Amino acid sequence: MRASPETLDTASGRSLPWRGVACALLLAAVTGCSSWGSGSGSAKPAPADLGVNVPTLGVRQVWTARIGSVAGLPLAVHAAGPVVTLASADGVLAAIDARTGGDLWRMALGESLSAGVGSDGKSVAVVSRNNALIVVDSGRERWRGALTAQVLTAPLVAGGRVFVLAADRSVAAYDAATGRRLWVLQRPGEPLVLRQAGVLLAVGDTLVAGLSGRLVGIDPDNGSLRWEAPLASARGSNDVERLVELVGRSSRVGDSVCVRSFQATVGAVGCVDTARGVVRWTRAASGAEGVDGDGDAIFGTESNGTVVAWRRSDGTRLWDSDRLKHRKLTAPLLLGRSVVVGDDAGWVHFLSRTDGAPLNRMATDGSGIAAAPTVAADTLVIVTRNGAVGGFRPD
Repeated sequence: MRASPETLDTASGRSLPWRGVACALLLAAVTGCSSWGSGSGSAKPAPADLGVNVPTLGVRQVWTARIGSVAGLPLAVHAAGPVVTLASADGVLAAIDARTGGDLWRMALGESLSAGVGSDGKSVAVVSRNNALIVVDSGRERWRGALTAQVLTAPLVAGGRVFVLAADRSVAAYDAATGRRLWVLQRPGEPLVLRQAGVLLAVGDTLVAGLSGRLVGIDPDNGSLRWEAPLASARGSNDVERLVELVGRSSRVGDSVCVRSFQATVGAVGCVDTARGVVRWTRAASGAEGVDGDGDAIFGTESNGTVVAWRRSDGTRLWDSDRLKHRKLTAPLLLGRSVVVGDDAGWVHFLSRTDGAPLNRMATDGSGIAAAPTVAADTLVIVTRNGAVGGFRPD
């Protein structure tokens, strides 16, 4: 989901209004400010005109499904082989066959979610709004346990464990079979956090997480810190200006992990060598959505709707495109020769990975694309804010 116009006061659990604080204090526009103005009467920038669609890449919709509204849920759609697992904001979980769009299983937890979905292909983990970590196996609840802080990032399920990155910047591991907490790593943090999913992934035998402006490597067996790679540092005279977060999605190729740091004043995109725990490069970039890529390039969407490509090896800017300016884009997905992004009006855009030229676009239900595009079994999976799920196959 795109960055919410709120930040969270983790000490009190209150939500602080972004529009009345950040937009008044920041000179540069950040995600949320243009559309959630402080009442000053400033006009919302008009989205770029899409013009006539002249498709040069064939794309067809092959199935449709529904999950229920995902509004307010920072949804991460999980793909493993042909199975796509996702959730609605009110706690409906479903595993869908990406080849047909049919349910493999579906269940209702009966309570609203704050984060999901994490899975290893068997166990599925989500977190409820009342801070319960819930693990499901093949549509049946296995266990649930209380957490001490809100969670906005989908849990990571790997190696028989469930790893949780909480909004208080703690990382904890739980036994996937029993729910027993194995360890917790607690780090001091700033009083505000971005209400958006962060970075949590496995790289070899290392758990990699985003803590404030640092990418850190953690021993998954005991929670000890192996390395820290600073991608951004807090700066400014107040808590809002000093807010800095690493946001998902991330792009991993071997030991190289590339991420975006959101910062109230100036953000960045950068890549880290996780084998050595060192930053390869960073480049200034203004946005609150993650990145995707391959061994040659990484791609990102800026807060103003510009789509950018950087060379993965050194961060050289390869191209940028403003054809989708002010259209509130999702994080991108690199799919074959196209870069796929969704927008707030419900369009799915296919851009050339070579230069950002438009290849095609597809309409959905108009409620806005709610999660970064995902691919499973050669099928592009798109989820809208109203809970429509579509499977598309590019030619």
